[in-house]
Amino acid sequence: MTNEEYMQIALDLARQAAQKDEVPIAALIVNPTSGEIIASAANESAHGSDATAHAEIMAIRRACAKLDTTRLWDLDMYVTLEPCTMCAAAISFARIRNLYFGATDEKGGAIISGVKFYEAPTCHHRPNISSGICADECGQLLKDFFKQKR
Repeated sequence: MTNEEYMQIALDLARQAAQKDEVPIAALIVNPTSGEIIASAANESAHGSDATAHAEIMAIRRACAKLDTTRLWDLDMYVTLEPCTMCAAAISFARIRNLYFGATDEKGGAIISGVKFYEAPTCHHRPNISSGICADECGQLLKDFFKQKR
């Protein structure tokens, strides 16, 4: 599958989250060798009463549980929005190999926006980063969701 195809799967999950009144962000963890989606998740913060239940965190938790490990060496993550600082740290701790994301988040992002977490000298693991995958579609989904909320 292509990066765009994986991101479309993440977008479908994000749309499902929006239908449940969750912020429409979703993440996949993929084995790039086999193409298998190891884990997937959308935001669960609102209905899970858990401020840490971001899509990236939930996908990491599920992948670690499935593989019975704390490190996700050689796996890739696809996420519809630039991760926040909490999620960037979790991605680093999990040792995700490649991070692919859609829209940038100038307010809350921590990869190419904001604190630029992976540029900090105290960051022990830096994934390879590719951004802008289906960015317009990812960004529009969020804009439409919040416009409907106002």
